[in-house]
Amino acid sequence: MTRLADHLRKHGDRIAVMTASAQVSYSELADRVDRFAGGLGTRRQLVLIETRNDLSTLVGYLGVLAGGHVAIPVPAAGDHSHILATYRPDVVVDGSGVHVRSEGAHALHDDLALLLSTSGSTGSPKLVRLSRANLIANATSIAGYLGIDETDRAATTLPMSYCYGLSVVHSHLLVGAALILTERSVADPEFWELFARHRGTSFAGVPYTFELLDRIGFTSMDLPHLRYVTQAGGKMSPERVRRYATAARHRGWQLFVMYGATEATARMAYLPPDLARERPTAIGVPIPGGEFSIEPVEDWPDTSSGELVYRGANVMMGYAHGPGDLVLDAGPDVLRTGDIARRGADGLYEVVGRRSRFVKIYGLRIDLQRLETSLRDAGIPALCTDSGDRLAVVATAEHEPDEVRRTAAGAAGLPPAVVDVACVPELPKLPSGKPDYPAARTLAAAASAPAPHDGDLRGVFADVLHLDRAEVTEDSSFVDLGGNSLTYVMMSLRLERALGRLPADWQRMSLRELQNLPAPKPRRWKSWGATLETSVALRAVAIVLIVGSHVELFELWGGAHILLGVAGYNFGRFCLTPLPRTTRIRHLRTTIAWIAVPSVLWIAFASLITDDYHASNLLLANKILGPHDSMTAGRLWFVEVLVWTLIALAALFCTPAMDRLERRLPFTLAMGFLGVGLALRYDALGITMGDDAMFSLLAFWFFAAGWAASKATSAWQRAAVTAVLVVGLVGYFDEPSRHLMVLTGLALLIWVPAIRCPAGVAVVAGVIAEASLYVYLTHYQVYPLFGSHELVGVVAAIVVGVSVSAAVTLARQRLGRLGSGGRGGLPVGDEPLLDQGRSEDAVAPDQVRGDDAATARRRR
Repeated sequence: MTRLADHLRKHGDRIAVMTASAQVSYSELADRVDRFAGGLGTRRQLVLIETRNDLSTLVGYLGVLAGGHVAIPVPAAGDHSHILATYRPDVVVDGSGVHVRSEGAHALHDDLALLLSTSGSTGSPKLVRLSRANLIANATSIAGYLGIDETDRAATTLPMSYCYGLSVVHSHLLVGAALILTERSVADPEFWELFARHRGTSFAGVPYTFELLDRIGFTSMDLPHLRYVTQAGGKMSPERVRRYATAARHRGWQLFVMYGATEATARMAYLPPDLARERPTAIGVPIPGGEFSIEPVEDWPDTSSGELVYRGANVMMGYAHGPGDLVLDAGPDVLRTGDIARRGADGLYEVVGRRSRFVKIYGLRIDLQRLETSLRDAGIPALCTDSGDRLAVVATAEHEPDEVRRTAAGAAGLPPAVVDVACVPELPKLPSGKPDYPAARTLAAAASAPAPHDGDLRGVFADVLHLDRAEVTEDSSFVDLGGNSLTYVMMSLRLERALGRLPADWQRMSLRELQNLPAPKPRRWKSWGATLETSVALRAVAIVLIVGSHVELFELWGGAHILLGVAGYNFGRFCLTPLPRTTRIRHLRTTIAWIAVPSVLWIAFASLITDDYHASNLLLANKILGPHDSMTAGRLWFVEVLVWTLIALAALFCTPAMDRLERRLPFTLAMGFLGVGLALRYDALGITMGDDAMFSLLAFWFFAAGWAASKATSAWQRAAVTAVLVVGLVGYFDEPSRHLMVLTGLALLIWVPAIRCPAGVAVVAGVIAEASLYVYLTHYQVYPLFGSHELVGVVAAIVVGVSVSAAVTLARQRLGRLGSGGRGGLPVGDEPLLDQGRSEDAVAPDQVRGDDAATARRRR
């Protein structure tokens, strides 16, 4: 029972597993595996285990193998009812624990160790039977040609229920290397923070992984410990292979393109990295211990090609269709792949077609014949084929395309967005009477009925961001397309209506991912049917409080400091994204323009009709240049603080070193800036610039607190930001109500990402938040027109601001593509980081004229 645990234990105190919060040595892992195996008993059992990329799953899976049992790994979020019904496992291991259903009820072959789904895509209970010898042979071979040793640290980018994901686990634990366990996507900054912190040396990807890597500018990342990247799970385009191979050569790592199948335990071939640029269409050479042959295929037009046949110790024992097959002996170590291939003069193999009707989409191997049978059983006669990385289905006209799409997608285990459907009077046939699949492919592509939300969401993206529809691809995200905090509000409201709910971190999700979200569950209280982000709610509430306090309808101060925190929060989310450095700087530059240009234009206009502003206001530098004795010149302090803060940060992040540091340690760097802000706030650096000029530096820490909040991904990090916030607020204001107001607002920002509220409230709040920049800029000139009618003055100021916002939006649409990067209207960046301001200290110079400098600092 303990052979596997003994193998782990021989690596001693070497690190075996790393997570976001823990490190586990091989000795400790062996002890945990032994304990888990002991809890399953000595009689061999069939164990279904729900998998996640976490430590408990790894211990459970290894414990099943160590105990001599047979494992059936399945994805934790998937529907495995057909496996449960067909195989009736003795034990089920899920997130809530170990559940014994029966005990040793199955006859199991002595060599059988693992059962993996052959496709997992058509509801088929057919499983691949793999032996211990299969697992060891394949892991040994992979470790050999990748050169894995004890110094390697691989991140788990693929699920453990997938043969490719398991092969990473097996090959690294075999040689005493380490695993970085994470559920994070490569599109998440947190993945790269963890990867860099643990000095990751490799990760694995399917073709879609590399699409995500394209979106985040992976090839420009500084990953000094990265040694190689592997790709399998479907054919990647030759252009992308060549591009990543070139990037690998320039950046000092290697790209291994691989070919395999579950039936071969994972791998059958690999393309040597030094040949990837010259031969990007090849699958390469057989793995060590394996060999290929090419057998003629009847009626195949190219006689130099044939069916690719593989032989090796990693070939499966055979298939299982039910529990009775689990005791069968192994078949021959020969695998007929069904792929048509040829061998080049250089010895490299290349797949040029398929013999069987299997396709691979999204890394899933789909049996098209079985899919047609499933549709027919559901009452939908159809032809199924593939169209590149999409599934093409042609059904008869009595069915609705959406019905066909949902049924086909469900049967295939694919997102509806990748299924093209055409409904025609008769299914296309060849003159011989056989199905005409090329015609079916053409019909489905031509019809190209939009997936759920496709037309709506593509139109929403194009409308809100002022783009042509053609610019919005399925791989585009809100951030990729230049989204910012102003358009963020409008987009969140539109998506809420289109999707029925607002997913977390939606701004980084691609259009495809948004389209593929499952429909939300009906809510009992329909009136509370909208999700409103806390940052949006704070903007709306704060701008109302700002205007109301200035009009003297009530007196509730503190809104501007909350909004400065929200500005920092949006800076972290929309400017410090996983995009290339040049794109980040462009976003920062246009962010500053969006804040400064409307402000300067309004100041210039207001100066023509009032005496409110001075020339220094046009430079957004009144706090620095003065005059300091005006009752109105200090009104725009918020804009000044924000603009000059962003200018300073833009200059810093222009440097590659600072850019790399932020990508590697986003939370740590943000907390570092928060520490600098507190040092300025407590005058620990001894900087002297005059009280008014110092004001901008003193207020910076609110911005930094919001920035740190945006990068906090765990409870302890949020607690750390909250603790610093509490310390920073002690004695900052004279009024306790201000302390409470600011603490409450920023604590909500840190801990509560979104709130549920009536749909009408969400819409109103969103409109006000979207217009908050223009409300802030214009309200000083609007509310005095209404004299002592304070409530009317507040309403009028908000209405004018909303109207100006709508006019600017309309102007952007009509101006077309005048902005930077080919996008329409004004430069697209992160506009209102600004539309949060207010000058709640508009009369502060008089209020503190007699105070000493320390008191002035506390009040500000």
